[in-house]
Amino acid sequence: MKNLIFISIIMLLFTGCNRIKNEDCDALAEANSYTENNIKIYKTAWNTFFETRDRGAINTDSFDEQVTAVTAEGNVTGIEAFREYYGNYLTGFSDAEFKFIDIFGDGDKLVKHWNFKGTHDGDLFGIPATNNKVDINGTTIVLMKDGRILQEQDFFDNYSFLMQLGLLQ
Repeated sequence: MKNLIFISIIMLLFTGCNRIKNEDCDALAEANSYTENNIKIYKTAWNTFFETRDRGAINTDSFDEQVTAVTAEGNVTGIEAFREYYGNYLTGFSDAEFKFIDIFGDGDKLVKHWNFKGTHDGDLFGIPATNNKVDINGTTIVLMKDGRILQEQDFFDNYSFLMQLGLLQ
């Protein structure tokens, strides 16, 4: 029996699911489709937010009612609080540019590598405009639930960000 399983695995590796139809291939295809759908929903929501500069893009169509941003200062939970939190980037940078460098995942867990650029010409989390340009890369760990964004935790070089803003020497 072990030999049969081993041979089946070897055949899958060398021939791929395109040539052999079985339950494992079907399950793999379904899982890939599920992840791809989550990525599409996620990218559409954030592209709409930054391209239209519409805070209303953070809504229950794409975000869970209890959506949470995990931050060092404490979690920001709920659509309104989440919208206000990320809205700071729109008020702080009138020319904000957000780009997905890469995004991948497994089911409801996604990882996003991103780039953010802009001129700090407005209030950002209580920091008055410095008119300095920023260009930072970061990573976000994302949790989805039922096709909606449930949680995000951003990781980036905050020291470099504050240096670019001119707030540190």
